[in-house]
Amino acid sequence: MLGGSGRAVPDPPPPADPAAPSSPAPYGSPVPYGSPAPRQAPSGGEERHAGGVTGSEPALGALFSPGEDGDPDHHCSASVVRSPGGSMIATAAHCVYTWGFRTNLAFVPGYRDGTAPYGVWVPTRIDVDPRWSEGSDPDHDVAFVQLRRPGHPGARLEDLTGAAPVAFGTPLPARARLMGYPNTEETPLTCDGSARAAGRTQVRFDCTGFPDGTSGGPLLTAAGELIGVIGGRDGGGDDLTSYSSRFGADVKALYDRAAGAAGPAS
Repeated sequence: MLGGSGRAVPDPPPPADPAAPSSPAPYGSPVPYGSPAPRQAPSGGEERHAGGVTGSEPALGALFSPGEDGDPDHHCSASVVRSPGGSMIATAAHCVYTWGFRTNLAFVPGYRDGTAPYGVWVPTRIDVDPRWSEGSDPDHDVAFVQLRRPGHPGARLEDLTGAAPVAFGTPLPARARLMGYPNTEETPLTCDGSARAAGRTQVRFDCTGFPDGTSGGPLLTAAGELIGVIGGRDGGGDDLTSYSSRFGADVKALYDRAAGAAGPAS
């Protein structure tokens, strides 16, 4: 039975919340501990799809960790998922928990070129599977994070950005889409291709150009259902191949735990 590791997150100092898309977003610096595992060096061979810069995707966003040390770049990606509370994202567990919960996280939906068109959102609760928190099991490299927008009581994230329904235990589709933010880029990438099983517990997606920073990005069906996040095997893969933990009964239990813990927006 899934026990679940969750943490209610105390309020951090609120990050700057740009009022308009043209406003700059001063995010500070990510803390160095808890940095996502580096994606492995690529080893070539197969013909693969290539990622390209995507247009506006409000429900896709970048994860930052404002703090006193580290570097100012976003370190991971995440996406808004449908939930009763209306303000939950899915990402990779290694983006939010490595030897402890990452502190001072901030999610910027629709992030592009230093702007925050839908504001800056901070966690109120983070849920990861105990098999990740206790053993970094790559089959459980998934996290769900409840958010709020400082200074905007009652705001619901998915009312602004839309949200993807999460699908569990579904057959892998012939066509799927992978998305994420490389940590050296200010715009997201997207790639259309095929999702394939990599054993019973992992999903594989071959696409060039998805390096560090894309971890946590969504794997979506053509119908827009979330069936994975970049993570899992080898820290999410390499520049040529991305992986995801398979969304089965364990991920559903984690989602249900996170969604059930959501209180009213505040």
